Amino acid sequence: MEFFWYIVLIIMLATYVVLDGYDFGAGIVHFFFAKTEKDKKNITNAIGPFWDANEVWLIATGGVLFFAFPTLYASSFSGFYLPLIMILWLLIFRAVGLELRGQVHHPMWEAIWDKAFGIASLLLALFFGVALGNVVRGVNLGMVENGISTEEAHYFFLPLWNPTFSPQANHLGIIDWFTLLLGIISVVALTIHGANWIIFKTNSDINVKLKEVIFKLNFALLGLVIISIFIWHIIEPKPFHNFFKYPFLWLLPILMLIGLLGLFKVKTLKKDGLGFLFSTLFLVGGLASTVASIFPNLLPSTNKINPSLTLYNVAADHYGLSVGVYWFIIAILLVIAYFVIQYKVFKGKMDDVGYGEH
Repeated sequence: MEFFWYIVLIIMLATYVVLDGYDFGAGIVHFFFAKTEKDKKNITNAIGPFWDANEVWLIATGGVLFFAFPTLYASSFSGFYLPLIMILWLLIFRAVGLELRGQVHHPMWEAIWDKAFGIASLLLALFFGVALGNVVRGVNLGMVENGISTEEAHYFFLPLWNPTFSPQANHLGIIDWFTLLLGIISVVALTIHGANWIIFKTNSDINVKLKEVIFKLNFALLGLVIISIFIWHIIEPKPFHNFFKYPFLWLLPILMLIGLLGLFKVKTLKKDGLGFLFSTLFLVGGLASTVASIFPNLLPSTNKINPSLTLYNVAADHYGLSVGVYWFIIAILLVIAYFVIQYKVFKGKMDDVGYGEH
Protein backbone atom coordinates (compact mmCIF):
# COMPACT_ATOMS: atom_id res chain seq x y z
CA MET A 1 0.00 0.00 0.00
CA GLU A 2 2.92 2.34 0.69
CA PHE A 3 4.17 1.79 -2.86
CA PHE A 4 0.74 2.62 -4.31
CA TRP A 5 0.69 6.00 -2.57
CA TYR A 6 4.32 6.56 -3.54
CA ILE A 7 3.37 6.15 -7.22
CA VAL A 8 0.35 8.42 -6.73
CA LEU A 9 2.57 11.07 -5.14
CA ILE A 10 5.13 10.95 -7.95
CA ILE A 11 2.44 11.09 -10.67
CA MET A 12 0.80 14.09 -9.00
CA LEU A 13 4.15 15.83 -8.64
CA ALA A 14 5.01 15.14 -12.29
CA THR A 15 1.59 16.48 -13.32
CA TYR A 16 2.26 19.66 -11.38
CA VAL A 17 5.70 20.07 -12.96
CA VAL A 18 4.26 19.68 -16.47
CA LEU A 19 1.21 21.90 -15.97
CA ASP A 20 2.46 24.68 -13.73
CA GLY A 21 5.86 24.31 -15.38
CA TYR A 22 4.56 25.79 -18.61
CA ASP A 23 3.10 28.65 -16.55
CA PHE A 24 6.52 29.41 -15.07
CA GLY A 25 8.13 29.09 -18.47
CA ALA A 26 5.57 31.42 -20.05
CA GLY A 27 6.34 33.95 -17.32
CA ILE A 28 10.07 33.73 -18.08
CA VAL A 29 9.39 34.15 -21.81
CA HIS A 30 7.12 37.11 -20.97
CA PHE A 31 9.92 38.70 -18.95
CA PHE A 32 12.82 38.23 -21.40
CA PHE A 33 11.39 37.94 -24.90
CA ALA A 34 7.98 39.68 -25.09
CA LYS A 35 8.79 43.19 -26.30
CA THR A 36 5.42 44.38 -27.61
CA GLU A 37 2.08 44.73 -25.85
CA LYS A 38 0.52 42.31 -28.32
CA ASP A 39 3.07 39.60 -27.52
CA LYS A 40 2.56 40.09 -23.78
CA LYS A 41 -1.21 39.76 -24.15
CA ASN A 42 -0.88 36.64 -26.26
CA ILE A 43 1.31 35.01 -23.60
CA THR A 44 -1.08 35.81 -20.73
CA ASN A 45 -4.00 34.68 -22.90
CA ALA A 46 -2.26 31.33 -23.43
CA ILE A 47 -2.07 30.56 -19.70
CA GLY A 48 -4.92 32.72 -18.34
CA PRO A 49 -7.67 30.07 -18.10
CA PHE A 50 -5.30 27.39 -16.76
CA TRP A 51 -2.74 28.73 -14.30
CA ASP A 52 -4.86 28.75 -11.14
CA ALA A 53 -6.16 25.22 -11.77
CA ASN A 54 -2.59 24.05 -12.43
CA GLU A 55 -1.45 25.31 -9.03
CA VAL A 56 -4.07 23.13 -7.33
CA TRP A 57 -1.86 20.14 -8.16
CA LEU A 58 0.78 21.50 -5.76
CA ILE A 59 -1.78 21.71 -2.95
CA ALA A 60 -3.09 18.24 -3.80
CA THR A 61 0.45 16.83 -3.77
CA GLY A 62 1.01 18.37 -0.35
CA GLY A 63 -2.26 16.84 0.83
CA VAL A 64 -1.25 13.35 -0.32
CA LEU A 65 2.15 13.82 1.32
CA PHE A 66 0.47 14.80 4.61
CA PHE A 67 -1.95 11.87 4.44
CA ALA A 68 0.31 9.07 3.23
CA PHE A 69 3.76 10.07 4.52
CA PRO A 70 3.19 12.31 7.57
CA THR A 71 6.70 11.94 8.99
CA LEU A 72 8.23 13.09 5.72
CA TYR A 73 5.73 15.96 5.57
CA ALA A 74 6.62 17.10 9.10
CA SER A 75 10.36 16.76 8.51
CA SER A 76 10.36 18.56 5.15
CA PHE A 77 8.05 21.40 6.09
CA SER A 78 10.14 22.23 9.16
CA GLY A 79 13.56 21.73 7.58
CA PHE A 80 12.71 23.59 4.37
CA TYR A 81 10.63 26.21 6.18
CA LEU A 82 12.54 29.25 4.89
CA PRO A 83 12.50 28.38 1.15
CA LEU A 84 8.88 27.21 1.39
CA ILE A 85 7.84 30.60 2.74
CA MET A 86 9.78 32.26 -0.07
CA ILE A 87 8.01 30.03 -2.61
CA LEU A 88 4.66 30.97 -1.08
CA TRP A 89 5.38 34.68 -1.49
CA LEU A 90 6.61 34.14 -5.05
CA LEU A 91 3.40 32.29 -5.91
CA ILE A 92 1.42 35.19 -4.47
CA PHE A 93 3.38 37.85 -6.40
CA ARG A 94 3.11 35.86 -9.60
CA ALA A 95 -0.66 35.54 -9.25
CA VAL A 96 -1.04 39.17 -8.26
CA GLY A 97 0.99 40.19 -11.29
CA LEU A 98 -1.36 38.30 -13.58
CA GLU A 99 -4.55 39.55 -11.95
CA LEU A 100 -3.72 43.21 -11.30
CA ARG A 101 -1.91 44.12 -14.51
CA GLY A 102 -5.12 44.75 -16.44
CA GLN A 103 -6.86 46.72 -13.70
CA VAL A 104 -5.22 50.05 -14.57
CA HIS A 105 -4.11 50.97 -18.07
CA HIS A 106 -0.99 52.96 -17.34
CA PRO A 107 2.54 52.13 -18.58
CA MET A 108 4.15 52.32 -15.12
CA TRP A 109 1.44 50.17 -13.49
CA GLU A 110 1.68 47.54 -16.22
CA ALA A 111 5.50 47.53 -16.10
CA ILE A 112 5.50 46.89 -12.33
CA TRP A 113 3.20 43.88 -12.56
CA ASP A 114 4.95 42.57 -15.68
CA LYS A 115 8.18 42.45 -13.67
CA ALA A 116 6.43 40.88 -10.67
CA PHE A 117 5.03 38.15 -12.92
CA GLY A 118 8.30 37.53 -14.77
CA ILE A 119 10.73 37.63 -11.83
CA ALA A 120 8.47 35.48 -9.65
CA SER A 121 8.16 32.91 -12.45
CA LEU A 122 11.94 32.84 -12.92
CA LEU A 123 12.66 32.43 -9.19
CA LEU A 124 9.98 29.75 -8.79
CA ALA A 125 11.53 27.71 -11.60
CA LEU A 126 14.95 28.15 -9.94
CA PHE A 127 13.73 27.26 -6.44
CA PHE A 128 11.89 24.11 -7.51
CA GLY A 129 15.03 22.89 -9.27
CA VAL A 130 17.08 23.69 -6.16
CA ALA A 131 14.49 21.77 -4.09
CA LEU A 132 15.00 18.70 -6.27
CA GLY A 133 18.74 19.10 -5.79
CA ASN A 134 18.30 19.08 -2.01
CA VAL A 135 16.32 15.84 -2.18
CA VAL A 136 18.99 14.19 -4.35
CA ARG A 137 21.87 15.45 -2.20
CA GLY A 138 20.20 14.72 1.14
CA VAL A 139 20.16 16.59 4.44
CA ASN A 140 21.75 16.25 7.87
CA LEU A 141 18.92 14.38 9.58
CA GLY A 142 19.11 14.71 13.35
CA MET A 143 21.53 17.65 13.03
CA VAL A 144 24.55 15.46 13.79
CA GLU A 145 27.54 17.26 15.30
CA ASN A 146 30.84 15.42 15.91
CA GLY A 147 29.12 12.05 15.51
CA ILE A 148 26.32 12.89 17.94
CA SER A 149 22.70 13.51 16.96
CA THR A 150 21.56 16.77 18.59
CA GLU A 151 17.93 16.51 17.48
CA GLU A 152 15.31 13.88 16.75
CA ALA A 153 16.30 11.51 13.96
CA HIS A 154 13.93 12.99 11.37
CA TYR A 155 14.52 16.66 12.22
CA PHE A 156 16.75 19.07 10.28
CA PHE A 157 16.92 22.74 9.39
CA LEU A 158 18.79 24.40 6.55
CA PRO A 159 19.79 28.04 6.04
CA LEU A 160 19.73 29.44 2.52
CA TRP A 161 23.45 28.69 2.04
CA ASN A 162 26.57 27.74 3.97
CA PRO A 163 29.89 29.65 4.01
CA THR A 164 31.64 27.07 1.80
CA PHE A 165 28.77 26.81 -0.73
CA SER A 166 29.58 23.08 -0.79
CA PRO A 167 27.11 20.16 -1.01
CA GLN A 168 29.47 18.06 1.11
CA ALA A 169 29.83 20.41 4.08
CA ASN A 170 28.82 19.39 7.59
CA HIS A 171 26.50 22.39 7.79
CA LEU A 172 24.53 22.23 4.57
CA GLY A 173 22.55 25.04 3.01
CA ILE A 174 19.60 25.08 0.64
CA ILE A 175 21.72 26.57 -2.13
CA ASP A 176 25.15 25.17 -3.01
CA TRP A 177 26.90 24.65 -6.33
CA PHE A 178 25.17 21.29 -6.91
CA THR A 179 21.62 22.37 -6.08
CA LEU A 180 22.15 25.63 -7.99
CA LEU A 181 23.13 23.59 -11.07
CA LEU A 182 19.82 21.70 -10.89
CA GLY A 183 18.06 25.02 -10.38
CA ILE A 184 19.59 26.40 -13.58
CA ILE A 185 18.60 23.23 -15.45
CA SER A 186 15.06 23.75 -14.18
CA VAL A 187 15.00 27.36 -15.41
CA VAL A 188 16.24 26.40 -18.88
CA ALA A 189 13.93 23.38 -19.19
CA LEU A 190 10.83 25.27 -18.06
CA THR A 191 11.63 28.22 -20.32
CA ILE A 192 11.66 25.79 -23.24
CA HIS A 193 8.46 24.16 -21.95
CA GLY A 194 6.67 27.48 -21.57
CA ALA A 195 7.77 28.64 -25.03
CA ASN A 196 6.41 25.41 -26.50
CA TRP A 197 3.07 26.01 -24.78
CA ILE A 198 2.86 29.54 -26.20
CA ILE A 199 3.59 28.18 -29.68
CA PHE A 200 0.96 25.48 -29.16
CA LYS A 201 -1.79 27.80 -27.90
CA THR A 202 -1.25 31.01 -29.91
CA ASN A 203 -0.57 32.34 -33.39
CA SER A 204 1.58 35.10 -31.97
CA ASP A 205 4.21 36.86 -34.07
CA ILE A 206 6.72 35.91 -31.37
CA ASN A 207 6.38 32.19 -32.16
CA VAL A 208 9.04 32.20 -34.88
CA LYS A 209 11.47 33.83 -32.50
CA LEU A 210 10.57 31.36 -29.75
CA LYS A 211 11.40 28.39 -31.97
CA GLU A 212 14.87 29.83 -32.45
CA VAL A 213 15.16 30.44 -28.69
CA ILE A 214 14.11 26.84 -27.94
CA PHE A 215 16.64 25.47 -30.42
CA LYS A 216 19.51 27.45 -28.87
CA LEU A 217 18.48 26.82 -25.27
CA ASN A 218 18.29 23.11 -25.99
CA PHE A 219 22.04 23.03 -26.62
CA ALA A 220 22.54 24.63 -23.21
CA LEU A 221 20.12 22.13 -21.67
CA LEU A 222 21.95 19.18 -23.22
CA GLY A 223 25.27 20.45 -21.91
CA LEU A 224 23.89 21.06 -18.42
CA VAL A 225 22.33 17.59 -18.27
CA ILE A 226 25.63 15.94 -19.25
CA ILE A 227 27.51 17.99 -16.63
CA SER A 228 24.93 17.11 -13.95
CA ILE A 229 25.28 13.38 -14.69
CA PHE A 230 29.05 13.51 -14.20
CA ILE A 231 28.79 15.70 -11.09
CA TRP A 232 26.18 13.36 -9.63
CA HIS A 233 28.99 10.86 -8.97
CA ILE A 234 30.48 13.32 -6.50
CA ILE A 235 27.26 13.37 -4.48
CA GLU A 236 26.37 9.69 -4.90
CA PRO A 237 29.22 7.27 -5.81
CA LYS A 238 26.77 4.80 -7.38
CA PRO A 239 23.94 6.94 -8.77
CA PHE A 240 22.69 4.28 -11.20
CA HIS A 241 22.62 1.27 -8.89
CA ASN A 242 18.82 1.02 -9.07
CA PHE A 243 18.93 1.06 -12.89
CA PHE A 244 21.31 -1.91 -12.96
CA LYS A 245 19.23 -3.69 -10.32
CA TYR A 246 15.96 -3.05 -12.19
CA PRO A 247 16.83 -2.75 -15.92
CA PHE A 248 13.29 -1.67 -16.89
CA LEU A 249 14.03 1.67 -15.18
CA TRP A 250 16.26 2.59 -18.14
CA LEU A 251 13.03 3.40 -19.96
CA LEU A 252 12.84 6.58 -17.88
CA PRO A 253 16.12 8.22 -19.00
CA ILE A 254 15.38 6.98 -22.55
CA LEU A 255 12.08 8.89 -22.33
CA MET A 256 14.00 11.97 -21.22
CA LEU A 257 16.50 11.54 -24.07
CA ILE A 258 13.71 11.23 -26.66
CA GLY A 259 12.21 14.48 -25.42
CA LEU A 260 15.59 16.25 -25.41
CA LEU A 261 16.55 15.15 -28.92
CA GLY A 262 13.06 15.85 -30.25
CA LEU A 263 13.35 19.47 -29.17
CA PHE A 264 16.19 20.00 -31.66
CA LYS A 265 13.60 19.60 -34.45
CA VAL A 266 11.32 22.31 -33.09
CA LYS A 267 11.94 24.60 -36.10
CA THR A 268 10.79 21.97 -38.58
CA LEU A 269 7.87 20.39 -36.70
CA LYS A 270 4.64 20.54 -38.68
CA LYS A 271 2.31 20.47 -35.68
CA ASP A 272 2.66 23.11 -32.95
CA GLY A 273 1.79 20.66 -30.17
CA LEU A 274 4.72 18.33 -30.85
CA GLY A 275 7.24 20.68 -29.26
CA PHE A 276 5.18 20.74 -26.09
CA LEU A 277 4.99 16.93 -26.17
CA PHE A 278 8.78 16.64 -26.41
CA SER A 279 9.41 19.06 -23.53
CA THR A 280 6.82 17.16 -21.48
CA LEU A 281 8.66 13.89 -22.16
CA PHE A 282 11.91 15.49 -21.03
CA LEU A 283 10.43 16.82 -17.78
CA VAL A 284 8.58 13.62 -16.87
CA GLY A 285 11.50 11.39 -17.85
CA GLY A 286 14.01 13.55 -15.99
CA LEU A 287 11.96 13.77 -12.81
CA ALA A 288 11.11 10.06 -12.84
CA SER A 289 14.76 9.12 -13.46
CA THR A 290 15.88 11.25 -10.53
CA VAL A 291 13.28 9.76 -8.21
CA ALA A 292 14.11 6.22 -9.35
CA SER A 293 17.81 6.76 -8.67
CA ILE A 294 17.28 7.36 -4.95
CA PHE A 295 14.47 4.81 -4.41
CA PRO A 296 13.38 3.75 -1.80
CA ASN A 297 14.76 6.90 -0.18
CA LEU A 298 12.47 9.90 -0.10
CA LEU A 299 14.91 12.16 1.74
CA PRO A 300 18.47 10.80 2.06
CA SER A 301 20.51 11.33 5.20
CA THR A 302 24.01 12.73 4.76
CA ASN A 303 25.24 11.22 8.01
CA LYS A 304 25.66 7.61 9.14
CA ILE A 305 24.02 8.14 12.53
CA ASN A 306 20.40 8.58 11.47
CA PRO A 307 18.82 6.58 8.63
CA SER A 308 17.38 8.15 5.50
CA LEU A 309 13.65 8.77 5.35
CA THR A 310 12.38 6.00 3.10
CA LEU A 311 9.13 4.90 1.57
CA TYR A 312 8.65 2.41 4.40
CA ASN A 313 9.70 4.25 7.57
CA VAL A 314 7.63 7.42 7.00
CA ALA A 315 4.35 5.93 5.76
CA ALA A 316 1.09 6.20 7.67
CA ASP A 317 -0.72 3.21 9.14
CA HIS A 318 -1.79 0.52 6.66
CA TYR A 319 -5.47 0.85 7.58
CA GLY A 320 -5.50 4.59 6.91
CA LEU A 321 -3.72 4.16 3.59
CA SER A 322 -6.24 1.49 2.55
CA VAL A 323 -9.30 3.58 3.43
CA GLY A 324 -7.83 6.57 1.62
CA VAL A 325 -7.83 4.66 -1.67
CA TYR A 326 -11.63 4.86 -1.92
CA TRP A 327 -11.68 8.62 -1.40
CA PHE A 328 -8.82 9.02 -3.82
CA ILE A 329 -10.75 7.23 -6.57
CA ILE A 330 -13.69 9.61 -6.11
CA ALA A 331 -11.39 12.65 -6.07
CA ILE A 332 -9.37 11.65 -9.13
CA LEU A 333 -12.53 11.01 -11.17
CA LEU A 334 -13.78 14.50 -10.32
CA VAL A 335 -10.40 16.02 -11.20
CA ILE A 336 -10.26 14.18 -14.53
CA ALA A 337 -13.79 15.35 -15.37
CA TYR A 338 -12.86 18.94 -14.51
CA PHE A 339 -9.71 18.96 -16.62
CA VAL A 340 -11.39 17.28 -19.58
CA ILE A 341 -14.11 19.95 -19.55
CA GLN A 342 -11.61 22.78 -19.02
CA TYR A 343 -9.30 21.78 -21.85
CA LYS A 344 -12.26 21.04 -24.14
CA VAL A 345 -13.75 24.49 -23.53
CA PHE A 346 -10.40 26.19 -24.10
CA LYS A 347 -9.09 23.99 -26.90
CA GLY A 348 -7.36 25.55 -29.87
CA LYS A 349 -5.57 28.89 -30.05
CA MET A 350 -6.06 31.41 -27.24
CA ASP A 351 -5.08 34.69 -28.94
CA ASP A 352 -8.51 36.30 -28.56
CA VAL A 353 -9.40 35.19 -25.03
CA GLY A 354 -8.60 38.61 -23.58
CA TYR A 355 -7.46 37.44 -20.14
CA GLY A 356 -6.91 40.21 -17.61
CA GLU A 357 -8.82 42.87 -19.51
CA HIS A 358 -11.31 44.73 -17.29
